[in-house]
Amino acid sequence: MTTYVITVPGTFLKDVDDAARSKLARRLASHHTDLSEAEDVELLTVHEDGTFSVRLEVEASNRATAEGDAVRLAADALEELGFSEKDAPLGPPAVTGVDGES
Repeated sequence: MTTYVITVPGTFLKDVDDAARSKLARRLASHHTDLSEAEDVELLTVHEDGTFSVRLEVEASNRATAEGDAVRLAADALEELGFSEKDAPLGPPAVTGVDGES
């Protein structure tokens, strides 16, 4: 298995307050570990215009699986906080870090 850092972009189309941002970050924190922290990668970045990026660390056998897993994790966490796909659509994921096979 290989560890990937995947960036998933999105846009909040309804207001998101600091409490919701904190809850989202806490929900996803277990997918932000050694590789992400060593690279000084922020887990969640939200811009004033509502665009955001989530950076998740996932273990997978290949890039496509890692990207799919990251999108699913982000979508599930957003949904748990009451943000449907229409409220916070996600963009295409991108690999932003790779740690060799473990």
